[in-house]
Amino acid sequence: MMTAFTLCVSVSAQSKDILQDRALNARLTGAALTWSVGKGRLRQAMTALPKGGDLHSHLQGAVYAESWIEWAAEDGLCADMKALALKFPEQDSCEESGWITAAAAQEDDVKRRTLVNAMSTRSYVPTLNWSGHNDFFDTFARMAATPARFGDALAEVAARAGHQNILYLELMETFILPELFPLLNGVKLNGDVRQDYTIIMNSAFGKELPNLVANIKDRIKAGLDKKTTILKCSENKKTPGCDVEIRLLHQVIRSFPPEHVFAQIILGWAVMAEEPMVVGLNLVAPEDGHTALRDYTYHMKMIDYLYRTLGEQNVSLHAGELTLGLVRPKNLQFHMWEALNLGHAKRLGHAVDVVYERESEELIQKLLDDDILIEINLTSNDIILGVSGAAHPINLYRDMDVAYALSTDDEGVSRIDLTHEYMRFYQTYDVPYFELRHSSRNSLTYSFLPGESMWLSKACVKDITTAQNPGVKCADFLKGSRKAQLQWELEQRFLHFEQTLRIPTRKKTSFN
Repeated sequence: MMTAFTLCVSVSAQSKDILQDRALNARLTGAALTWSVGKGRLRQAMTALPKGGDLHSHLQGAVYAESWIEWAAEDGLCADMKALALKFPEQDSCEESGWITAAAAQEDDVKRRTLVNAMSTRSYVPTLNWSGHNDFFDTFARMAATPARFGDALAEVAARAGHQNILYLELMETFILPELFPLLNGVKLNGDVRQDYTIIMNSAFGKELPNLVANIKDRIKAGLDKKTTILKCSENKKTPGCDVEIRLLHQVIRSFPPEHVFAQIILGWAVMAEEPMVVGLNLVAPEDGHTALRDYTYHMKMIDYLYRTLGEQNVSLHAGELTLGLVRPKNLQFHMWEALNLGHAKRLGHAVDVVYERESEELIQKLLDDDILIEINLTSNDIILGVSGAAHPINLYRDMDVAYALSTDDEGVSRIDLTHEYMRFYQTYDVPYFELRHSSRNSLTYSFLPGESMWLSKACVKDITTAQNPGVKCADFLKGSRKAQLQWELEQRFLHFEQTLRIPTRKKTSFN
């Protein structure tokens, strides 16, 4: 995609003066960031840094454990202190089910602390046969909440984003799953995706598909309405989170039998065709799991079939969230390739095993030629894969000019936020301010928001780079693109940030 760095526009002498002033402001901002590290103020500076969006965030994993416990307590759920999990009562009460109430667990500091640790990677310590990978993925089965809490989850992550100067969130969410099981009873696929599609559509699932789509649309509307109510956006639109744009990705759990995975993908295709809030699809669950490894190519073929027969949709895929030792070498050789060639992915999440993929240099060139964005999750890769620092391929992507953007993955489970990831990136890899800004811009440019990128409009690029209000041509362009509107807003925030972040003047004291 074209960015401000690849598009030249002619400017007047006055505009050149403005450009010089803006370049100076950006350099002064970079100096202030460097200063902030040594003075313990990097968190404040990075919080204020305008961040376009978080493109790789699982809603369930984005919610902090304390919130799950609070909601469970309010809704009468139980706490199984042996399994260290929140659960719905199996009998008439939690006690009859052999557990305690979530409310009782919340009031007991030891039990609450134990649950928080079990539902996140807080206090994780590597031990024999227990890795960060296991600690991370085991958390999800321990979370439970009523479907009505979807709106509460949206409110939590939106408010958190608002406090960090984030404009946009693309959140992965699985809306329908248990409901699919009875609809697929007796369904067996044969491995030919064309025939498999017919088998599934002739099942009870196929007949129920319109109702499932309608159900999802209702849930989304109810959740967004509840988010607005919780944040009181109708009363004060300036409340943090109210101005954060949200879209959803249909999340497919790939650890189930083929018929359940294909049904989820089919459902996602139908939802994307009817619900504007759902802008893409992704497959999730541990990529190194037995079923995920066994059926990886099969899953990609399922996507390929729908893409070619039902019409193109946006796809972003977890691919290459693997490393040597976690899986056998043969499993490291083709996941990214197939995600691109069969899965039609426009973005890849993690993509850590790139140097192990067959013909890795050709793969990198394909990423460049096809303009594929890599969703970088530094903390997640460290916890799950043990990959960090110089071992992480982020420097390879940077060196080869492969597009990338920072994201959180599961910020609640990892006990982080997007600001933390920017801080980690900046400090670990000695990243200049201009590159932080570039990553932030990428997160909107490569988002699945509707409309063309602002950087494709010469009129808008000229107006934004010379600090002008949008002219007639740019204004017309912005009207037709929600993506471009947010990109324009991001640039306004950068303009303010670069005018205000400075090394403060200090009065001399006796010790300096």
